[in-house]
Amino acid sequence: MTFTSPNINRWHAFALLAVSYFMTIVDLTIVTVSLPTIGRDLHVTETSLQWVLTAYAVSFGGVLLLGGRAADLLGRRRILMAGLALFTAASLACGLATGDGFLIGSRAVQGVGAAIMVPAALSIVMTMFEEGGDRNKALGIWGGLAAAGATVGLIAGGLLTRYAGWQYVFFLNVPIGAAALALAPRLVPASRLATTRRRFDALGAIVGTGGLVLLVDAIADAPQHGWGATRTMALLAGSVALLVAFAAIESRAKEPLLPLSIFRLRTLAGANIAGLLSGGSFFAFVFLGTLYMQQVLRYSALETGVAWLATSLSSIALAGLAQRLVTRRGAKVAMTIGLTLIGGGVIWASQVPVHGHFLANLVGPMLIAGAGTAFAFIAISIAALAGVADHQAGLASGLLNTSRQLGGAIGIAIASSVATAHTNTLLHARNALPVALTSGVQRAMWVLGAIALLALPAVFTLVRRDGLSHTVAKTAIREPQTAASTN
Repeated sequence: MTFTSPNINRWHAFALLAVSYFMTIVDLTIVTVSLPTIGRDLHVTETSLQWVLTAYAVSFGGVLLLGGRAADLLGRRRILMAGLALFTAASLACGLATGDGFLIGSRAVQGVGAAIMVPAALSIVMTMFEEGGDRNKALGIWGGLAAAGATVGLIAGGLLTRYAGWQYVFFLNVPIGAAALALAPRLVPASRLATTRRRFDALGAIVGTGGLVLLVDAIADAPQHGWGATRTMALLAGSVALLVAFAAIESRAKEPLLPLSIFRLRTLAGANIAGLLSGGSFFAFVFLGTLYMQQVLRYSALETGVAWLATSLSSIALAGLAQRLVTRRGAKVAMTIGLTLIGGGVIWASQVPVHGHFLANLVGPMLIAGAGTAFAFIAISIAALAGVADHQAGLASGLLNTSRQLGGAIGIAIASSVATAHTNTLLHARNALPVALTSGVQRAMWVLGAIALLALPAVFTLVRRDGLSHTVAKTAIREPQTAASTN
């Protein structure tokens, strides 16, 4: 349904929701450039330091699906505010941390808050705007934020670490989160399922969330422990077992956490596959490019962040064009263009030399990949919610964000494994360290470019060519509109 109350300004509400979402995306990378400083100040080992990043990614990716369904059942604004409060409090705790255990635990809680907040925010956006131009405009901005957030995080992390201290990487969220909490009851409409009985699939929630957490944990730590290590294989086996059990539970549950019938929406299924693979390619590209600039070219944290401005500016500049293309020509065309540009830009980056220069070797791939995210991420955001009934808006939002988070974790793990293995081979052959590191980056970039291009078959076969109208019409017949505005 849509909200037409004169007391609700949809675009004011959208601005608040967008800022809340942007915080969670920025926090995926803002800590990256601060890690060496955190390690020195808190005397944290390399192994524990990696968990400052991993704890957030594991809890964020693992709880998203549960957060989306909770928003549908318990009230989207209510869940949004609960997630905001948890995220803000955990951010404060991170900044006050004096030891690695407390910091890692607070980062995990921060990830849970983000996972609760994000699908609630996106489902509110979906129900505020009718399918068509206005929704595409809103989701276009939303997709642009997803593309820009990772690189903005690197810039902000470099600036804050250098001029204020690593604690302010976390403290930055506190006033923003507090302001959003204060404004949410006045600006954001309340909605949830209009039904007298709200059954919650507790068993499915426990099993599904457990399976996702184990999967993200295994993938995120695989480069460190090895893909064939006992720990990695045990986590992957446990994850597969739990996810198979989850599918069996959902196929029999009266009110499942994830109704498997939602995948009958072919455009939604194709968009989630594209989200998984494009997220894996682009976010790992940012990760790998950052390592190349810092370890090979010896850029500072701040210089690295500023260099990524090329990607963000390219994405932002083309966001409006991408949104209009989806509205006029459909998501399939925009996704195809975007995935091709991401794949091409990353493969171009595989040509970086040992003594590379920003203007000669980096700015071109960054601009092309950034342009690709404008088209791909925006089209994916729109297509993944097309034709979804209002009472499943949170579910679809959680599913899309889960796909992106899993994609990012998988892509970074693959890139790390490929680059590290090839670098070590060259080092054993007595190559110089810069040569070995650069060659490892080159090989991994080829793999990441291929990952983006692998999404094209799914787009060609699943995403509708004639826009999204037929998907909407079929869903309207099959799915009753059961959402209502309520406290």
